[in-house]
Amino acid sequence: MPPLTGRVILVTGAARGQGEQEARLFVAEGARVVLTDVLDERGKAVAEELGADSALYVHLDVGEEGDWAAAVAAAKERFGKLDGLVNNAGILRLNELAGTPREEFLDVVRVNQLGTFLGMREAAPELAAAGGGTIVNTASYVALAGMAGLTAYAATKGAVVAMTRVAALELAGRGIRVNAMCPGAIDTPMSNPALLDPAADPVRVAEGMAGFYRKLVPMGRAGRPEEVARLALFLTADDSSYVTGQQFVVDGGWLAGAPMPA
Repeated sequence: MPPLTGRVILVTGAARGQGEQEARLFVAEGARVVLTDVLDERGKAVAEELGADSALYVHLDVGEEGDWAAAVAAAKERFGKLDGLVNNAGILRLNELAGTPREEFLDVVRVNQLGTFLGMREAAPELAAAGGGTIVNTASYVALAGMAGLTAYAATKGAVVAMTRVAALELAGRGIRVNAMCPGAIDTPMSNPALLDPAADPVRVAEGMAGFYRKLVPMGRAGRPEEVARLALFLTADDSSYVTGQQFVVDGGWLAGAPMPA
C-alpha cells in the first residue's frame, strides 16, 4: 500500500518547482493533495492533470489569514479532513545588507516567515482533530550557513528552523510531528530567475548554473526539485514516525565544506 494512502495534505507554493513536485509525488504515493499558490492558472493546470479525485487547487496568499482559513476549509469540504501541511511557498530577494530597503525585507518576512507561522497555526487544530499529523516546513541551507546578498532570506529561513523546534515541542502531545527541510541549491525558477526570462537562452542558463555549482557543491551539481520532494515524503510518511523538531539538510554536501579545487 502506498505510504500516504488515505492522507490529505496541503502544499503551499505548489504551482511549480519544489511544491509542484511534492504534490505530484504525494498523489503518486496515495495522498489527496490540496495545491495552493498565487499562480492560479498554473496551479489549476497541475491540479487538473492530477485529477479531481486526488487534487484540488485553492488560491492562497500565505501572508493573508483569511486565505489560510479558506484553504483549510476547502480541504475539509472536498476531502473531509486535513492530515498534513507542507509549508513550501517562499520568495528570494538578492541584495546586500546596507542596500536592502525596509519594504523588501518585510516582503520576504511576510511570505517566508509569517506565511509559515500562519500555516502552522491554522493547520494544527485540524491535524489534531484528524488524530495527529505532520507539518514539514521549508527552511534553507542559508539558515545554517551565511551567504552574502541574502540577509532577508537567511533571516526568515533561520526563523523557520526556530519555529519548527518550538512547534514540535508544543504539538507533540497532540500527535503532530513538525520538521524542517534545508535545501541547498535547487534547480528551480526561484533560485535561478533567468529561467523565467522568455528572452533567455535556456541552454546557456542551464550551463551557467551548472558551472557555478560544480565549483561550490561537493556532488558537483544543483539539486533537483524531486529530490527535495522525496525528503518531504519521508517526513510526511510513517517512515519518520519517531522524528520531530529536526532540520534536514539536502544540499549535495555543500554545508559540509568546500570541495577540492579542480
